[in-house]
Amino acid sequence: MKRVVNGKIVLLGIILAWVLLVRFLTGCSADSRQEEKVRDLDFTVTAENEIPEELKQIIQEKQKAPFKLTYSDEQSLYIAVGYGEQATGGYSIAVKALYLTPNSIIYDTELLGPEKSEESGSEKSYPYIVVKTEFLEEPVVFE
Repeated sequence: MKRVVNGKIVLLGIILAWVLLVRFLTGCSADSRQEEKVRDLDFTVTAENEIPEELKQIIQEKQKAPFKLTYSDEQSLYIAVGYGEQATGGYSIAVKALYLTPNSIIYDTELLGPEKSEESGSEKSYPYIVVKTEFLEEPVVFE
């Protein structure tokens, strides 16, 4: 009888060790939501005529599919997000967050559809946004 009890204790110990190991490994993941915000970053939405030519060319090549990219000129950091081909026009993009954490820059945008009362046309569109912020070397995490 004593062996069965010890066997259950060993099995319980193994299960407990497994749960703790899994909890530890997932708790240490690089989930940006767990990172502490250091500060918000100031930014400006970059007008098309102010986008560096090299970046503008990359965007034109990638615009038919969704894309996320960064570009720097050693003075400023440009962060671009495109939502690919849309059936109509009238879309806009909202910047929900742009902030610095100890290890990265967090950038979150949202595609907003055309208003029901708005004429969106029948031509396809390729909505994208480019923001310009201070030059930082931390990697950008797109959410």
